[in-house]
Amino acid sequence: MAKIMTLGFILKNEDILLGMKKRGFGAGRWNGFGGKLHEEETIEQALIREFKEECEIKITKSKKLGIINFEFKGKPEVLEVHIFKILEYEGEPKETEEMKPQWFKTSQIPYESMWSDDPYWMPLFLKEKKFIGHILFDEKEQVLKSEIKETDKI
Repeated sequence: MAKIMTLGFILKNEDILLGMKKRGFGAGRWNGFGGKLHEEETIEQALIREFKEECEIKITKSKKLGIINFEFKGKPEVLEVHIFKILEYEGEPKETEEMKPQWFKTSQIPYESMWSDDPYWMPLFLKEKKFIGHILFDEKEQVLKSEIKETDKI
Protein backbone atom coordinates (compact mmCIF):
# COMPACT_ATOMS: atom_id res chain seq x y z
CA MET A 1 0.00 0.00 0.00
CA ALA A 2 1.24 3.45 -0.91
CA LYS A 3 1.76 6.37 1.43
CA ILE A 4 0.27 9.45 -0.26
CA MET A 5 2.36 12.61 -0.12
CA THR A 6 2.41 16.11 -1.60
CA LEU A 7 5.17 18.18 -3.16
CA GLY A 8 4.78 21.74 -4.41
CA PHE A 9 6.90 24.39 -6.07
CA ILE A 10 6.39 28.11 -6.59
CA LEU A 11 7.64 29.49 -9.90
CA LYS A 12 7.91 33.26 -10.26
CA ASN A 13 9.22 34.61 -13.57
CA GLU A 14 12.49 32.70 -14.09
CA ASP A 15 12.81 31.70 -10.41
CA ILE A 16 11.80 28.62 -8.42
CA LEU A 17 11.41 28.47 -4.64
CA LEU A 18 13.20 25.53 -3.02
CA GLY A 19 13.66 24.67 0.62
CA MET A 20 16.72 23.21 2.34
CA LYS A 21 15.35 20.38 4.46
CA LYS A 22 16.83 20.82 7.95
CA ARG A 23 15.60 17.64 9.65
CA GLY A 24 13.89 14.32 9.03
CA PHE A 25 13.45 12.50 5.72
CA GLY A 26 15.47 14.24 2.99
CA ALA A 27 17.50 16.42 5.40
CA GLY A 28 20.41 18.22 3.75
CA ARG A 29 18.72 18.42 0.34
CA TRP A 30 17.00 21.20 -1.59
CA ASN A 31 13.43 20.23 -2.42
CA GLY A 32 9.94 21.58 -2.87
CA PHE A 33 7.53 21.88 0.04
CA GLY A 34 5.13 19.15 1.09
CA GLY A 35 4.74 15.96 3.04
CA LYS A 36 2.37 13.24 4.10
CA LEU A 37 -1.37 13.51 4.49
CA HIS A 38 -2.96 13.57 7.90
CA GLU A 39 -5.99 11.39 8.54
CA GLU A 40 -9.15 12.61 6.75
CA GLU A 41 -7.18 15.28 4.85
CA THR A 42 -7.36 15.71 1.06
CA ILE A 43 -4.20 15.93 -1.03
CA GLU A 44 -4.82 19.64 -1.62
CA GLN A 45 -5.45 20.30 2.10
CA ALA A 46 -2.17 18.56 2.94
CA LEU A 47 -0.31 20.69 0.37
CA ILE A 48 -1.74 23.89 1.88
CA ARG A 49 -0.94 22.78 5.45
CA GLU A 50 2.60 21.69 4.62
CA PHE A 51 3.43 24.98 2.85
CA LYS A 52 2.15 26.92 5.88
CA GLU A 53 4.17 24.75 8.30
CA GLU A 54 7.37 24.66 6.23
CA CYS A 55 7.69 28.23 4.90
CA GLU A 56 4.67 30.21 6.19
CA ILE A 57 3.18 30.65 2.70
CA LYS A 58 -0.61 30.46 2.30
CA ILE A 59 -1.51 28.63 -0.92
CA THR A 60 -4.67 29.93 -2.59
CA LYS A 61 -4.45 28.18 -6.00
CA SER A 62 -2.47 25.22 -7.27
CA LYS A 63 -2.35 22.88 -10.26
CA LYS A 64 -1.40 19.21 -10.11
CA LEU A 65 1.18 18.39 -12.77
CA GLY A 66 2.49 15.00 -11.76
CA ILE A 67 2.25 11.80 -9.78
CA ILE A 68 5.35 9.71 -9.15
CA ASN A 69 5.56 6.46 -7.20
CA PHE A 70 8.87 6.23 -5.34
CA GLU A 71 10.25 2.91 -4.16
CA PHE A 72 13.37 2.25 -2.12
CA LYS A 73 15.11 -1.09 -2.72
CA GLY A 74 14.59 -3.39 0.24
CA LYS A 75 11.71 -1.35 1.69
CA PRO A 76 8.09 -2.39 1.12
CA GLU A 77 6.48 1.05 1.32
CA VAL A 78 5.78 3.01 -1.88
CA LEU A 79 5.54 6.81 -1.69
CA GLU A 80 2.85 8.13 -4.05
CA VAL A 81 3.85 11.77 -4.47
CA HIS A 82 1.44 14.29 -6.01
CA ILE A 83 3.42 17.18 -7.51
CA PHE A 84 1.90 20.67 -7.78
CA LYS A 85 2.74 24.01 -9.30
CA ILE A 86 1.60 26.77 -6.97
CA LEU A 87 -0.31 29.35 -9.03
CA GLU A 88 -1.36 31.84 -6.34
CA TYR A 89 -0.20 32.39 -2.77
CA GLU A 90 -0.05 34.94 0.02
CA GLY A 91 2.95 35.93 2.11
CA GLU A 92 6.70 35.75 1.75
CA PRO A 93 8.67 32.56 2.41
CA LYS A 94 10.19 32.40 5.89
CA GLU A 95 12.62 29.95 7.44
CA THR A 96 11.08 27.46 9.87
CA GLU A 97 12.45 24.68 12.07
CA GLU A 98 12.06 22.28 9.14
CA MET A 99 12.96 24.24 6.00
CA LYS A 100 15.12 27.15 4.85
CA PRO A 101 13.54 28.62 1.68
CA GLN A 102 15.61 30.16 -1.11
CA TRP A 103 14.87 31.37 -4.64
CA PHE A 104 16.94 29.93 -7.51
CA LYS A 105 17.01 30.76 -11.21
CA THR A 106 15.31 27.91 -13.09
CA SER A 107 18.45 27.77 -15.25
CA GLN A 108 20.57 27.21 -12.10
CA ILE A 109 18.58 24.61 -10.14
CA PRO A 110 21.04 22.92 -7.72
CA TYR A 111 20.37 19.34 -8.87
CA GLU A 112 23.63 18.15 -7.27
CA SER A 113 22.15 19.02 -3.84
CA MET A 114 18.69 17.55 -4.51
CA TRP A 115 17.15 14.09 -4.74
CA SER A 116 18.83 12.21 -7.60
CA ASP A 117 15.49 11.72 -9.43
CA ASP A 118 14.71 15.42 -9.85
CA PRO A 119 16.51 15.86 -13.22
CA TYR A 120 14.31 13.09 -14.68
CA TRP A 121 10.98 14.90 -14.19
CA MET A 122 11.75 18.55 -13.35
CA PRO A 123 12.14 19.58 -17.04
CA LEU A 124 8.54 18.46 -17.71
CA PHE A 125 7.37 20.28 -14.58
CA LEU A 126 9.13 23.50 -15.63
CA LYS A 127 7.38 23.32 -19.05
CA GLU A 128 4.07 22.79 -17.20
CA LYS A 129 3.60 19.37 -18.79
CA LYS A 130 1.59 16.71 -16.94
CA PHE A 131 3.45 13.49 -16.13
CA ILE A 132 3.29 10.19 -14.30
CA GLY A 133 6.15 8.01 -13.26
CA HIS A 134 7.91 5.45 -11.16
CA ILE A 135 11.37 5.81 -9.58
CA LEU A 136 13.30 3.02 -7.88
CA PHE A 137 16.13 4.06 -5.57
CA ASP A 138 19.01 1.89 -4.37
CA GLU A 139 20.12 1.69 -0.74
CA LYS A 140 22.14 4.93 -1.15
CA GLU A 141 19.10 6.81 -2.52
CA GLN A 142 20.46 6.88 -6.08
CA VAL A 143 18.15 6.17 -9.02
CA LEU A 144 18.24 2.54 -10.14
CA LYS A 145 15.30 2.77 -12.52
CA SER A 146 13.25 5.68 -13.82
CA GLU A 147 10.05 5.71 -15.87
CA ILE A 148 8.57 9.16 -16.47
CA LYS A 149 5.85 9.64 -19.10
CA GLU A 150 4.07 12.74 -20.26
CA THR A 151 0.28 12.37 -20.01
CA ASP A 152 -2.88 14.31 -20.84
CA LYS A 153 -4.62 13.72 -17.53
CA ILE A 154 -3.67 13.34 -13.89
